[in-house]
Parts: sequence; C-alpha cells; structure tokens
Amino acid sequence: MSPRRAIYPGSFDPVTNGHLDLIKRSIGLFDEVIIGVADNEAKEPLFSTGERISLIEKSIGEHKGLTVEPLNGLLVDFCRRREAFVVIRGLRAVSDFEFEFQMALTNRRLESKIETIFLTPREDCIFLSSRIVKEVARLGGDVSPFVSLPVHAALREKFPKANLSDVL
Repeated sequence: MSPRRAIYPGSFDPVTNGHLDLIKRSIGLFDEVIIGVADNEAKEPLFSTGERISLIEKSIGEHKGLTVEPLNGLLVDFCRRREAFVVIRGLRAVSDFEFEFQMALTNRRLESKIETIFLTPREDCIFLSSRIVKEVARLGGDVSPFVSLPVHAALREKFPKANLSDVL
C-alpha cells in the first residue's frame, strides 16, 4: 500500500501558530506531509523562500514524514511531481471559503486526482494571518503569542526599531 501523502501549500510569510497547528494536525492524519513554500508574485515577501523554509523547520522541529520544500509554478504540477494528490488548506472564517473553494475546484479541473481537505485552526489561532502578524510587528506590537520563538526573533531582526517590547 502506498503512503498517504498530502501537500500543505502556502506562502508562510511568516509561518504563524495557526499554520503550525495545521501542520501538526496534518502529520497525525497522513504518513507524509510536504509543506510547499510558494512565492506569490502578487505580494512582496518579507522573508525569502529560503528564510521561510528555515523558519518552518525551526518552528516545527523534526517529524518523521514531514518535508519542507519550495513550490514554484502550479500546485497541480507540484502534486504530480511529488505523487501527492491531497491538498490541505486552512479555513479561518467564512470569508476564506469562497476563494479556497474556487481554488479547490480549479485544481481538480486541472488534475482530476486532486482532493482538497479543509482544516480549521484552533480557536486561539482562528484570527491569525501572516499579514496581520507582519503589521503588528512593524508597528512595534508584541507578536510572541502569535508565532514561534524563531519567527519572533526573525521579525525582531526585520523590524529592529519598531520592537518596543524590548524597551518596556
């Protein structure tokens, strides 16, 4: 029997506790989970792809069956290359559903083998987004409840003058 393999794609700029929650729960559901770190050309990333991969690896630690890789091009092509036809997506609110539903249908139209599984994060993470975390960090707010220690340190390096929590 072939292993149950899934892909959790995203930009993860930066990875939040909500992302980490979904990663940990996915590891329990599948034999192999591939975290596909994508570049979104519509966004200017704060962290390079290599930095984002490193932050995910430092945040999640070693887990059997978990790999973190760059994802370039179409997700369906990545799925085919990795022979993984289950896509994990997170839903925080109803507002996420319409976009995610359209993407799931488009992916299935491009590759009929693809199934998308939607997971919701823990209640204490449901409001989190990378965009909000970056904005709070840029303005000097404390993001430690929202991200892992490695991500918190990396954000402090990116926004050294904004981090007022060191002064208080």
